[in-house]
Order: sequence, then structure tokens, then C-alpha cells
Amino acid sequence: MKSNWKLLALMALLSSVITLAAYNLLGFNNRDVIFNESSPIQAMTGRLASMPGGPTAVPGDFSTAAEAVTPTVVHIRTTMTRTVRQQQVPDIFREFFGDEFGGQRQPRRQQGQASGSGVIISKDGYIVTNNHVVQDADEVEVIMTDKRSFKAKVIGTDPLTDLAVIKVEANNLPAITLGDSDALKLGEWVLAVGYPLDLESTVTAGIVSAKGRRIGILDQNINKNDAKPDSPVEAFIQTDAAINPGNSGGALVNLRGELVGINSAIASATGYYSGYGFAVPVSLVKKVSADLLKYGNVQRGYIGILPIELNSTIAKEKGSKVGRGIYVESVVEKGAAEAAGLKKGDVIVKMEGQSLDSDAQMREIIGRRRPGDVVNVTVNRDGSERDFKVELRNRNGGRDVIKKSDVTAATTSLSTLGASFEDLSAQDAKQLGVSGGVRVKKITDGKLAETDVEEGFIIVKANGKNVKTTKDLQTILAAVKEGEGLMLIGMYPNSSRMYYYAVPV
Repeated sequence: MKSNWKLLALMALLSSVITLAAYNLLGFNNRDVIFNESSPIQAMTGRLASMPGGPTAVPGDFSTAAEAVTPTVVHIRTTMTRTVRQQQVPDIFREFFGDEFGGQRQPRRQQGQASGSGVIISKDGYIVTNNHVVQDADEVEVIMTDKRSFKAKVIGTDPLTDLAVIKVEANNLPAITLGDSDALKLGEWVLAVGYPLDLESTVTAGIVSAKGRRIGILDQNINKNDAKPDSPVEAFIQTDAAINPGNSGGALVNLRGELVGINSAIASATGYYSGYGFAVPVSLVKKVSADLLKYGNVQRGYIGILPIELNSTIAKEKGSKVGRGIYVESVVEKGAAEAAGLKKGDVIVKMEGQSLDSDAQMREIIGRRRPGDVVNVTVNRDGSERDFKVELRNRNGGRDVIKKSDVTAATTSLSTLGASFEDLSAQDAKQLGVSGGVRVKKITDGKLAETDVEEGFIIVKANGKNVKTTKDLQTILAAVKEGEGLMLIGMYPNSSRMYYYAVPV
């Protein structure tokens, strides 16, 4: 009995040390946020299972984990306003009958609602969810399992990992314990907890079907107006636990009730569960949420290579002596890899001691780190292995963190227009009789959606200045002061008429 008390005291001390270390290391001390992390001492798991007050679940018994986790997963309801654009009237009818042909073409503002899930990560009200759950939301409501309701504030979002942090003003909330997604094994039991299809709290069970899975779903979030856009980080945990719309942002937990992932997507032709769901690993969740709280944006480290994922065919084409790993097609001049000594033709076979099998796996490992962090890399060069220490850089080539306030103002401003743009080709410019211009490729939600501007519009002037490239438009927009507007002048293809649009900024 005495030995059990000694072991319990030791475990309590270790848990306190782990919590305090996470508290300082992840930067939550700036926001007074403390969360629980599981003990990494796996050897004691079997003994803990028989101790009073410890986990009592046996393989196949999901009740202990379900009871522990359910109170920490919340229902999120959002209200948003979207712009509904009416069908474009062909230019030929406008030329003959005027702009009013076909009725009023003013865009309409329409309010909508959506729902998802979230996971409480601290007792004082910080909650992790998916970016797509709270994106563009005017109001966010959080409903607890005990029916209490709170208005929430969005602290930060990251579309490239589909994660977000929100905050409710409450104390002594039940916070989940963060587990270790690296320790997950294929075939291990996991539970998905959330609010699917706007139902009450729901628990489903399945196994880990795959790890490090890339499905390309986040490619749509790449900022196409950025000259150097960041790439999404997709290294999902794949599971066959039933996940449906509304589960997004909910918890994926192991049988100890520890968070191992945030449910994010499903693979389905119908939009509903059909066998596979995908969750962001908690190793990435920890880093992204810490960055959003401390800096307001995610600090991304860059290794500075053009990577190619090897298979037997590509290895033969490249003359590589190994068939698995990441082939270095080129290194960025004065980048992290070049400074460390990596060269074109090297094959990265290990990173941080893990064997590399995919580009997604490499990006996830780097995605957990910040500029200035050192990554241990093992390279196969001409048949022999060599170890390198690579100090990651930021997107500007430095080692410092880039705060949200330091993000390029021009890129941020252009994104507020809510559209994607492309430079007019020389051939198109010649046909239109202009020296250059910028075409509006696609309009989503934003300032342009509130005007009569239609897709295909070619901007040739903005605020009286010539616009020949997207960079010109960025520069002009960045100079617009608060309260001022943007006057766009341009034309549509197959129309000689010039159009003038006033855009609120």
C-alpha cells in the first residue's frame, strides 16, 4: 500500500512538472493559459490501470474515455452574413437595353447559420476548433454539455492547418488532457466526440487507419494573391470512426481519454460519413494554438528546399541510390538547407530521428517548429548517410518570429477585396488596346462582393493611377487610408465601354 502511495506521489509530481514545462515552453504564460498534458511514461500505464482513481478501462471498453472527454467538447453555433450575387447580364443586352435590363442587379446580403464542435484546452475558456467552423462568422456561440451558453471571441485562425482558437469568458471549465499523436499506432482504438448533424453530444468509435495522410483539401486556402504563398500542412490521422458534418472541430481521443487529434474532414461523395474521417494531429494543434495565442499568427519555419517525394519510378529517373525519402531537387540560395550543407541530389531519409516516407510527414515535422529552431536531418548522399543540423528560417530568410503586425500590409489589404486576380497577358492587352491590366478571376466574400463588379472585369486604373499588374493594385490599395474608398476603372471583355466602380475599403 505504501509503495502505491509513493508511486502516486511521484506521478503527481511528474504531472506538475510536465504541465509547468508546457505552460512556459508553448508560450501560454503570456496569456495565463494552462492546459494538461499526459505523462510520457508509458511503462507505468499497466500499473495505473489498477490503481484507485486511475483509468479503469480495458481494451474494447470505451466508457471511461467517453465519460471523461464528453464534458470538454462543446457545440459551436455561428451566424454569418454572405453576399448573394445575381446572374450576370451579358454585355450585348447591357449595350442595347441599359444596365437595368433584367431587373435590379444589386447584390443582396443574406444571413446564415452553421454549427460545429470545439475542444476546451484550458480551464479559463480557451477552445480549439477548425478554421472553417468560425471563418467569416459575425457571431460565435458556445454551448456546453450542461446547457450553459456563452458568446465567444475568435482569438486567431490558421487556414493552412484548418485550426482556430476561440475564447469564452468563464472559469473552472473542464479541460481536456493533451496526448501524444506520435505514439498512436495503426489499428489503435480511438473515439470521435462532437455534435454531428446538429445533434447533442455524440461519441463514435473506430481505429487509426493511417497517419500522415494528405488529401489536398486545404489547397483551396492558399493565398493566391501572395507572391510567396505558404503551403498547407496536411498530415491527417485517418480513422474509420464515424464523422459527419458538425463533428468538425471536435475531439479524437485515445482510450485514456487524451486528445490525439482535432476532427477536420471526411472523404465522401455524399458529404456524409462513408468510411473515413481525418483529424489534425495534436502535435500540430499544440504548436499552432500556442502561436495564435502568443503572436496572433502562426510562426512557420522553412527548410529551404524544393522537395520531391521518392518512389521507385522517380528514384530511377533521378539516379537515386535509395527509393524512399525526400529528394532535394534544389536548395534555396542562402536558405536554411544551403547554410547547413545540403545539396541538390541529396535524399533526406530521416528527420528528428523519424524515417521519412512522404512530403506530408516532412511538412508536419517542420510545421511544429519555429524560425530559429534546429532540425536534425539525415541525408543519403551518393549511397552513404550523413547527419546535418538545419536551423530553420522565416519566410524572409531570417531567424526572428514574424508578428501579425509585421505581415505585409499590401497582401493583407488585397485579400480584403475578397477576390483572386491575375495579370492581363500581353496578347489580351493588345486585343483590348490597353498597355496592361488586372483581371478579376473570382469573387468570394469581401469588399468587391458588395459592389456591382463581376468576374472577368479588367482593372486598368485605381484611384486615378494606371494598373498594369497585381503588384500595382497592391501598392495603390496599401496607400488608401482608413475611411477612404477605392475607385476602379476598367472594362469587360468584348465590350468597349469603360465602367467605374466605387469600392468601400
